[in-house]
Amino acid sequence: MTYFRFLSLLMLLLAVADSYAQNTPVQSYPKITGYVGILHPIVTYSSTTTDTNFDGHYVVGMPTGINLWKSQKIGFSAEFVPSVRAQDGSSKMANFTFHPGVLVALGDGFIFAGRVAFETSGRYGLTPVLNKTLIKNKNCSYFAALPLPIRFGNDKSTSFTIGFQFGIAF
Repeated sequence: MTYFRFLSLLMLLLAVADSYAQNTPVQSYPKITGYVGILHPIVTYSSTTTDTNFDGHYVVGMPTGINLWKSQKIGFSAEFVPSVRAQDGSSKMANFTFHPGVLVALGDGFIFAGRVAFETSGRYGLTPVLNKTLIKNKNCSYFAALPLPIRFGNDKSTSFTIGFQFGIAF
């Protein structure tokens, strides 16, 4: 009788282990993902001025991107960011940024994005971004990011911005 119980328990464990294995999808690479978000530049520093968002004007961007993951650790991203500026009762599209770059998965939901930037304002530069997945669901995930743009060109002094971004990836 003990042998029968042992065999039954073993069969049950194998069935449970097999059902867990079937529920864990194997990721294949390359893998394509996309995302959309809202970007708030908080403060911009340069040698001539310090510009704070929400102080007499409001600037908001809508980053939209496509990520091509070559492996679990590294990928390529192309991001497109239209920005709108509201001031004195009116608003207009103020800038458009093309942001290609490299993605590096750091673990624990953190991703580093090293981007170059080309703006319709005539400025260009680099944008390092630290991204953190906050909630991961079956079909999407929610994230927050800290973009740190550095811009040059167009006869303006070099600037450094601290921003906040949040969004949804799918």
